[in-house]
Amino acid sequence: MPSVAIVILNWNGVEHLSTFLPSVIQHSTQDNIRIIVADNGSTDDSVAILTKKYPEVEILELPENYGFAKGYNEALKQIQADYYILLNSDVEVTDNWINPVVNLMEQEEQIACCQPKVKAWKDKSHFEHAGAAGGFLDKFGYPLCRGRILDYAEEDKGQYDDSRSIFWATGACLFIKASLFHKMQGFDEDFWAHMEEIDLCWRLKNKGYKIMYCAQSTVYHLGGASLSYQSPLKVLLNFRNNLFMLYKNLPAKKLLPILLVRFILDGVAALKFLATGEFNFFKAVWKSHMQFYQSLSKLQQKRKALEKQRLINEHEEILDKSMILNFYLRGIKTFKS
Repeated sequence: MPSVAIVILNWNGVEHLSTFLPSVIQHSTQDNIRIIVADNGSTDDSVAILTKKYPEVEILELPENYGFAKGYNEALKQIQADYYILLNSDVEVTDNWINPVVNLMEQEEQIACCQPKVKAWKDKSHFEHAGAAGGFLDKFGYPLCRGRILDYAEEDKGQYDDSRSIFWATGACLFIKASLFHKMQGFDEDFWAHMEEIDLCWRLKNKGYKIMYCAQSTVYHLGGASLSYQSPLKVLLNFRNNLFMLYKNLPAKKLLPILLVRFILDGVAALKFLATGEFNFFKAVWKSHMQFYQSLSKLQQKRKALEKQRLINEHEEILDKSMILNFYLRGIKTFKS
């Protein structure tokens, strides 16, 4: 059996660890599986409580809060395994959640990443925002999931019980072959947090690797543990990092047309925030674009390096439809629609 390291990045998350870590310990008991909490410079008593209550869990202490992307990069440099499972601290796992995913990934060398079905911890009949039944992009680069379009999450009625190829796998519960994580130099640390897993999956896809969804494994995600869904910082990171990702990974013929559309749509979103009195969100969108423009020189260098490695330009998991226009103008809220 391949070796598996479950790595939970923690920052001041002692309450989540107390709630969710017992399920990980209970359902991850095989000899080939290690559970590691990488502490991202916490200032609460996370490490002390872990040491006292969960002696079966390994602790890897990082000297400061590096954010999600660099935090995992620094932690995984120190962990040897065939497979990494990057697991958020607010995820409840279920019986036999690991084997179906690893078995699927073992079937084909080109499968780089995989995710299970991700459902909401607070409403276990519905899919959860981060990942649902596998990630895709629409024609303008907006992320969406089978089971979740924008803020609308579907009830799970078995409509996505087929394991299949997807475009991106969620960072809330990301299975990845360790050798490929390191070959791709991990996450882009300039993202800090949010969409770094989509960027990594896109880079892998451009090199010919596959990303999969495994319907035979289910986890439940609380969501919003590190940053509230109402946080202006979350808005800034999502808008900025989406532009980072597009600039780095789009094929040349689509780069300018899609960026121009995105500038317009982001402007519409900013004006909507302003009109509804959400000035902090308006300011977050503005800041996201300023940071994007300030980063263009660095992004150009990254794009040139990635272009030399690119093997594939087109992906069927990038849909030839606009999620935004269909959602707001036609009321289409489900992936199947």
